[in-house]
Amino acid sequence: MRSIAFVDFLIGVGILCVLEGILFAAGPGFMRKAMKSAMDMPDNVLRTVGIVSAVAGLILIWLVRR
Repeated sequence: MRSIAFVDFLIGVGILCVLEGILFAAGPGFMRKAMKSAMDMPDNVLRTVGIVSAVAGLILIWLVRR
């Protein structure tokens, strides 16, 4: 029997793939520019954005699952 948490995790990964795919399909030029600008950003800025995004995602999950 599969764990509910694992199923939720796989659903989350699937949603992430769908959203990323839509962004690349709808605006490949925009995504190319965004990726280039990310390459030019310092590591500390990318790390901060990543941490803030992860914390916001955890808060959102906590609020929804509460």
